[in-house]
Amino acid sequence: MSITASQMRAARALIKMEQAELAKRSGVSVPTIRRMEGGDGAVKGHYDNVAAIIRELEGAGVIFVAENGEGPGVRLRKNR
Repeated sequence: MSITASQMRAARALIKMEQAELAKRSGVSVPTIRRMEGGDGAVKGHYDNVAAIIRELEGAGVIFVAENGEGPGVRLRKNR
């Protein structure tokens, strides 16, 4: 799955997770997370890093909503 930089930022905001906490949980460095979130469009980075970040955010209750003609998004799982 691919996510956008905006989705990544929004996901962290929804669960109130700082970049440092995501770095600790995912094993991806803060500078790498900062770089990923600073881009436009799809998150760019090593596949393993992107997968680790998605896994951690989803594990914390984030659901990534795919592009459906109205733009990609994020929401929280009902029972997290």
